[in-house]
Amino acid sequence: MGHKAVVAVCTLNQWALDFEGNLERILTSISLAKEAGARYRTGPELEVCGYSCQDHFYEGDTLLHSWEVFARLLSSPTTRGILCDVGMPVMHRNVTYNCRVAFFNGQVVMIRPKMTLCDDGNYRETRWFTAWTRSQQMEQFSLPRMITEVTGQTAVPFGDCVIALRDTVLGYEICEELWNPQSTHVDMGLDGVEIIVNGSGSYMELRKAYVAVELVRSATLKSGGCYMFSNLRGCDGERVYFNGCSSITVNGDVVARTAQYSIEEVEVAVATVDLEQIRSYRNKIRSRTLKAASGVRYPRVELDWAISQPKLLLPPSPSFSWQYHTPSEEILLGPACWMWDYLRRSGQGGYFLPLSGGVDSSSTATLVY
Repeated sequence: MGHKAVVAVCTLNQWALDFEGNLERILTSISLAKEAGARYRTGPELEVCGYSCQDHFYEGDTLLHSWEVFARLLSSPTTRGILCDVGMPVMHRNVTYNCRVAFFNGQVVMIRPKMTLCDDGNYRETRWFTAWTRSQQMEQFSLPRMITEVTGQTAVPFGDCVIALRDTVLGYEICEELWNPQSTHVDMGLDGVEIIVNGSGSYMELRKAYVAVELVRSATLKSGGCYMFSNLRGCDGERVYFNGCSSITVNGDVVARTAQYSIEEVEVAVATVDLEQIRSYRNKIRSRTLKAASGVRYPRVELDWAISQPKLLLPPSPSFSWQYHTPSEEILLGPACWMWDYLRRSGQGGYFLPLSGGVDSSSTATLVY
């Protein structure tokens, strides 16, 4: 019969320091996930404050307002009855980390800091954040008083740990950790983590979508599992365009995705995953079982909640082939979406475009159109 679980990834068009708007979009995504029957929802990297806050990450107000948004998420009736996590900056022992914060029914479950930061291309993460370097180690984080007033908790687990549910185990990678040659999903998979979650802030480059999809596919093709990848959308006030492509992949097969280019502010992709298929797939790879028996062990945070439903009669979501845009389509759609997003966020009435008849102005006019 299997253990069927409905899970959801989100593509959100967040904006740096737009705390009210970001909160509204997060709540909308949670509501849509619940309506689709999901019992677990994850979202993009730094979705609470926006990814491109830059030197505002140095300001205490950015962290304060992030906790204020999180307190409202904990208090909202929308977040009841579903396990969620959000991305936000967290200061622990006077060091600021890029984190995923998991919560359930008004209680904080755990905080997982990012372990591999990105400084390639337009990324400058080490300017504002520090990588958590203590692999498979966990310590206690003292919650802000405003969170204690909501939850009654004073401290929660913080570090490289995983969540042990009644029916499965869930662990985290954050963006660059997937691209790193020593990805953490390998050791987590060997330790029995069946669902790997990645909140990402990946911007558009030509043909980059193919690389990201194949990295996720190979992560689960080699050692089985369910990989949930959530990415941002829009320009976020920066010069880059975050291009969506959130996905759910099971045992090397893509079973759900969001669009690469779109003007939708909130897009949720939902899949029904059979946990027994993951266990069967892994058990048949005999070389993997040998490595798993002697692999590292992650600290587990126990949560009395099951994301599978014994009486769920839905079949597992079918796989499909990812349809990629051609390079010319990416050149057309990426800048056009960025320009539209920047225009509406700035509140301006339009663009002024002098037409010389040359290739530059005519190409720009085509993109705007």
